[in-house]
Amino acid sequence: MIKDGFNRVHNYLRISMTDNCNLRCFYCMPEEDYTFTPQAKLMQAEEIEAIAKIFVSQGVDKIRLTGGEPLVRKDAGDIIRRLSKLPVNLTLTTNATRLHEFADLLEECGVRSLNISLDTLDKDKFQLMTRRDQFDRVHDNIRMMIDRGFHVKVNVVVMKGLNDGEIVDFIEWTKKDPVHVRFIEFMPFSGNRWANDKLITWHQIMEVASGSFDVLPLEHIKHETVKKYIVPGHQGTFAVISTMSAPFCSDCNRMRLTADGKMKNCLFSKSESDLLTAYRNGEDILPLIHGNVAAKASQLGGQFTAVPDHVHAEDIQNRSMIAIGG
Repeated sequence: MIKDGFNRVHNYLRISMTDNCNLRCFYCMPEEDYTFTPQAKLMQAEEIEAIAKIFVSQGVDKIRLTGGEPLVRKDAGDIIRRLSKLPVNLTLTTNATRLHEFADLLEECGVRSLNISLDTLDKDKFQLMTRRDQFDRVHDNIRMMIDRGFHVKVNVVVMKGLNDGEIVDFIEWTKKDPVHVRFIEFMPFSGNRWANDKLITWHQIMEVASGSFDVLPLEHIKHETVKKYIVPGHQGTFAVISTMSAPFCSDCNRMRLTADGKMKNCLFSKSESDLLTAYRNGEDILPLIHGNVAAKASQLGGQFTAVPDHVHAEDIQNRSMIAIGG
């Protein structure tokens, strides 16, 4: 069992397979031209499997594969197959551009829940935000996965003046499809040009939602990061991830492993533990794992508090989002 100093048990591991991506969302990847981690410095498939087994031996029962875009990695299928054999709930976060190539494999490996990043329902705005013309492919692949019975969650980073006018449109989508929209408050990372005046908070999202729909709250499940809602008569649901205005750190159970094998105990933690180097040197990485989690701050990596007006992005020490893993 992996516990921190606040007696929080950590049983959920997010593994970034790569810091590479075929989209260029500005809030995740700072520049168009980005120096990705060389292949030799990434965790290899057998290393991911071996390190994951160590975490599982300590009580981890859920693993989420992230990136970058995990499915651009050439051995993505091999990694998914390897981890599907572990006694865990295996899930995936993706931008959906390559899901048509992996749908059969995901079914075969028992992956039934997907988080798909999609910040707009407008084709032109999609190209503006991602700097790529992939909207139709993403839309068609989401439709395909819904039709195949996958539990599809759509992650929407809401930013003032950019896509906050689409909140109602996303909720309307849940009427005709069993899709689960998750509005995410814009968060500060290295190079992503975060500013308080771009932040749309949980309360502001709910004001918009309640102005157009009769909204009912859903029961909160332990360790969930979302505040969930449903519009009666809708097939799907929507939720808000209120990291900036109302953090959910008190029962956090998450750990992160970057593509280059560094362990982070929080999305916003400054410190990291180099598990990959230790593993390659034949060292026991268990003390590093437990020590990393034992040092976890009470909330938000110890870097700021839930008062967005007081947050200064330039003071936060962290990687860019793509270098951490979604």
